[in-house]
Parts: sequence; structure tokens; C-alpha cells
Amino acid sequence: MIIGVTGATGFIGRAVLRHAHERGHEVIAFTRKPDRAVDRAMETRFFSTDAPPNLSGCEAVVHLAGEPIAGLWTPAKRRRIMESRVQGTRRVAEAIAAMQNKPEVLVSASAVGFYADGGESELTESAREGRGFLAETTARWEHEAAQANTARVGRLRTSIVLGRRGGALGAMLPAFRAGLGAIMGSGRQWMPWIHLEDHARLVLFAIEDMSVSGPLNAAAPWPIRQAGFAKELGRTLHRPVFLHAPAFALRLILRGLADELLESKRVLPAAATEHGFGFKFPELEPALCDLIG
Repeated sequence: MIIGVTGATGFIGRAVLRHAHERGHEVIAFTRKPDRAVDRAMETRFFSTDAPPNLSGCEAVVHLAGEPIAGLWTPAKRRRIMESRVQGTRRVAEAIAAMQNKPEVLVSASAVGFYADGGESELTESAREGRGFLAETTARWEHEAAQANTARVGRLRTSIVLGRRGGALGAMLPAFRAGLGAIMGSGRQWMPWIHLEDHARLVLFAIEDMSVSGPLNAAAPWPIRQAGFAKELGRTLHRPVFLHAPAFALRLILRGLADELLESKRVLPAAATEHGFGFKFPELEPALCDLIG
């Protein structure tokens, strides 16, 4: 199958390319800077939010492009987060609408930020939509994806992705290695996560399994409380974790992003499990051992 991947040079995009090649697929990489080829042997095309991309020949499309949410949520940052996701997905849907031979499936990135703070409740794909900036962004993002005129549209609601280089874990490691890892707020909030390899495998699963459509939680089946995550990461690195970052301080420093870190989201991959997807790293300890030894 020929798969077009937007955001192909990103943290998740590169993993998807690797797994697609391992499974025998041909990949067309879409990026804002085609001159920075992911692989000289791979076809690379231009992607931006200004015009629909050239998806000709693509039998499936994976849409991952978007402004990273990490960093201070200034008004300009919020605008980039919203516009990159909404406008970028709209352009993909417009490109598909104009095609005579349309892709069979679109797998579009989304986020668990769609959900409201669930406390101790388990959040499956049928859980209610939340409020606030990220929930609104994600709802509009998914709405644009749903407009794509393909047989199937998968909306991959992604949790915190843990990988060797980059992503959330890459941002955490310097502090934890220095013994400065912290428990955020009460630490009792549930924290959904997924190993990068399982995330990439789930993307390919959503393409290849003809019965998969609609929202799909990209989260390991064993979420963990934030304090448990911090302590497990500390144990893996042989470093103590004794610091606490109070909620008010996080909100003062990180602004709106702090709410996403402090809300409790016990997200479960109900749809993936029902369709028979097998996680290679369902629990945190083996996942961290694989990633950082």
C-alpha cells in the first residue's frame, strides 16, 4: 500500500515511517521542508496549511502535522496550535475531496485532551468532551478530519508518547537525571501514556484493519498516577524523587498547559482492545526499561 504521511520528519512521524517500511508499505513523506529528506530513497512532497497537499497516488493517509503543545501557551502559541491542527486537517480533507481515486482511509492525529477531567472514572472513546482550549481545539480538529470523503476515518486520540529521542520523556530526562524530578500537584491524577513503538504500530493497525474507524485512544492499557510515573522513572534512573511542584506554581509558570498536567485522565484503549490490537508495552516499568535501560 502507498501511504502518505504528513509531519513525517517529526518525533512520531519518523517512527511511523520506519514501521510502515518494515511492514512492506511504500511511503510518501509530506513535510514543510522537503529538502530535508527523511530518506533519500523516499518520495518527499511539500505540506503547509496554505493549500491542499498533492495526495495523488496515496492509498492511505496519516495526518500527524501540527504545532507541538509543549512550551508556554502565549496567545501566539495558542493560535499556532489551533490553526496548525484545524487548517492543516482541513487542507488534507480538501485534497482528498478533489481526488478522483481517493484514499481508502485517513488516520488523523487527535489527543486525549478531548476528554474532560475524569477523576477516578475510566475514559473510553465514548467519554464526554471536555472544556477549555485543548478540548475545543481537539473537537474542531476531529470535526475537520470527519469531513474527509474516505471510506474510513480514524481519529487517533494520543496520550503522552514516550520515546528514546524527543517527546515528553526527552524533556523530562535532564531534570530526573539530575535528581530534580518532581511530583506535580497532588500526584494522584491519572496520567495516560504510550510507548512510541506501540503508537506507530497502532497507526499501521488502523490502516490495515478494515473494521477500524472513528475515535481510537492511543494509550497503554495500564495508565498510572503522576506520582507513580515520577517515582518509576526515578527508580529506572536510580535517582530519588522527593520534590513537589504545587499546582499554583505550575499554573503561574505554565499557564494553560498546567491544567492538562494536573487533570486526571484515566484513559483506556477500549476500541483498540476490542479490535484485537496487542500492546508490546502495556505497563510502564518494561516500557521505561526498554527506552532508557
